[in-house]
Amino acid sequence: MSMENTAATAHRVVLADRTRLEITGVEEVESFDEGEIIMSTNRGQLVVRGEGLHIGTLSLEGGALKVDGTVESLSYEDTPEERVGLLSRLFR
Repeated sequence: MSMENTAATAHRVVLADRTRLEITGVEEVESFDEGEIIMSTNRGQLVVRGEGLHIGTLSLEGGALKVDGTVESLSYEDTPEERVGLLSRLFR
């Protein structure tokens, strides 16, 4: 794997002052409103909860997301292994 591919698929979460959030490795934003953002990342489904959440920048081509607002929690709802296992069981 080249260094360029590794950088494009790396998953990173950076939270500054609980008001500025930067996430890489985002594959899809499933839903969002001012209180919750649900996204698929290459490390599982990530749920961001807070107040006044606003997506400032979204680049699915680069897998980058920037969020402004008050972040109250970040949680992973599943892992990539669980998603693959479920899909493989469905399509047997």
